[in-house]
Amino acid sequence: MNPVVIGISLKLYFGHRQTLDWFARVLDIAERHPALRDGAAELFVLPALTELAPVAAAARGSVVAVGAQDLFWADRGAYTGEVSAAVLREIGCTYAAVGHAERRRLFGEDDEVVTAKAAAALRNGLRPVLCVGEAFPESPDDAVRTCLRQLEPALRLGGPITVAYEPVWAIGADEPAPGHHVSAVCAALREHVCAVPGSRVIYGGSAGPGLLTALRHGVDGLFLGRFAHDPTALEFVLDEVVGVRT
Repeated sequence: MNPVVIGISLKLYFGHRQTLDWFARVLDIAERHPALRDGAAELFVLPALTELAPVAAAARGSVVAVGAQDLFWADRGAYTGEVSAAVLREIGCTYAAVGHAERRRLFGEDDEVVTAKAAAALRNGLRPVLCVGEAFPESPDDAVRTCLRQLEPALRLGGPITVAYEPVWAIGADEPAPGHHVSAVCAALREHVCAVPGSRVIYGGSAGPGLLTALRHGVDGLFLGRFAHDPTALEFVLDEVVGVRT
């Protein structure tokens, strides 16, 4: 069986010292937890930009992968304030998130920009975490159609992509989307990405402890947000990985 993928984005919640202290606790868990030690799970973390270099340095030689919450679509040039995939790769990143709903809503990023960023990640050896999802609650079939419109341009790039299904209406909510909805949408998305070796589909959107057990094998993993700010919750999710794999 493929490893269960667990990703964590810290967004802009932590300060510098808080991030480093949090990551030290995550590393301690990763070094001793059987789900990661035995390869049943893969873990990646996406700290804020200012913490990427020290976190990547601390992660070197561990089982924890590090990535960026965003990147630019060009590798170099007169682009004030931007960070390239080439630089991210140089400092030790292996992942980069693209197309998060907040990037689309707050910064006007459309599918063309998101695909260009995914292309930049792939040509520099990074795995894009491509976020897709419908804005409002709708049927699984309609949600799949919305997600595929967002996803298919990037799939045509031909490289391995980690698809993060995040219904926009579930981000920051008290509860994730209903399990039957998540399983149905993710199953359909998995059928589309399976043609690209190494691609997988994980669920985000108020994902936290208990959800992996509820979904069982309906997803390839979880994309955690605020529920993983306490490393104890991450450890609980990793315990669930062991449970669903036995």
